[in-house]
Amino acid sequence: MLNGKKIVVVLPAYNAEHTLEATYREIPFPLVDDVVLVDDHSSDATVTLARKLGIRHILVHDHNRGYGANQKTCYKKALELQADIIIMLHPDYQYTPRLIPAMAALIAEGLYHVVLGSRILGTGALKGGMPLYKYVFNRLLTFIQNLLLQQKLSEYHTGYRAFSREALTSINLEANSDDFVFDNQMLSQLFMAGFEVAEITCPTRYFPQASTISWKRSFVYGIGVLWVSIRHFLHRHRIWRWHLYNPPTT
Repeated sequence: MLNGKKIVVVLPAYNAEHTLEATYREIPFPLVDDVVLVDDHSSDATVTLARKLGIRHILVHDHNRGYGANQKTCYKKALELQADIIIMLHPDYQYTPRLIPAMAALIAEGLYHVVLGSRILGTGALKGGMPLYKYVFNRLLTFIQNLLLQQKLSEYHTGYRAFSREALTSINLEANSDDFVFDNQMLSQLFMAGFEVAEITCPTRYFPQASTISWKRSFVYGIGVLWVSIRHFLHRHRIWRWHLYNPPTT
């Protein structure tokens, strides 16, 4: 705990057998109270390894439902565990768990409800091995998103995120996509709900075992991101309402 607030780390896993242990070993216990791993029907030994590591809360999808659906299950379980601070960390070891105390502290001290670990702040992205086309793609999308959402984030596409319980329960997560665009829909919802988002510099690692998506999937993702940003702009200006911003159902 931190300032009396329960911290739960959620790991949305898919074929993370080769990187899960390294990720888990760096989680700062006992600051972190619980870990939830949701396996999206992996074809490797991710679940077996998770059990061997002693992860207490392991949920397994009976079929591959997608990255967004994985996160929905993660957050639902974390909230059931009465988490006050929920930190989403990819178990592919691209992001260091050593930043968990800093991210959690910004929420525990009441400064922010949402904190992102940014690969773009500083110069760590390319040094860490981010492919040049991904870096350029990231910067271009972020520039357009900032214009449409009227924000100043360094990136919208990090997989390292921390949320307060209040932030997660204020938005309609179930209305979002089950695919990769879920991340951007979620940020759009949070901004629309009036939450400010903090960023901290996060080093990143790119290596063969780290998860990635193909160029084609990246292109489809980019189109989805632009569509979310356009709909956000139209909704904010009351031109075209979107159900995404309706209050969550109880």
